[in-house]
Amino acid sequence: MRILFATAFARIECHYFVNRGFLETDGWLLEAAGRLRGIPGVIVQGRYDVVCPLESAWALHRAWPEAELKIVPDAGHSASEPGIVHELVTATDRFR
Repeated sequence: MRILFATAFARIECHYFVNRGFLETDGWLLEAAGRLRGIPGVIVQGRYDVVCPLESAWALHRAWPEAELKIVPDAGHSASEPGIVHELVTATDRFR
């Protein structure tokens, strides 16, 4: 079952990479972040995330200052890491 999931996930991920995430241009997410102004949010970032560096979360936070930036000191990229799970659940409960 794990191999089937890994294969499916890899295909989907590659599809998005080949199509540049279906984004209009490089940097489009940050350029369009102004559309989020006035909307509360939480950005959860693992301190040791090497896939999406902390610099990316900081840039998003600067473009969307209403969002609270939570840096998890002992986490990387995975949403299943205990510190990331804690911050995601806490944020979700607050918005409930």
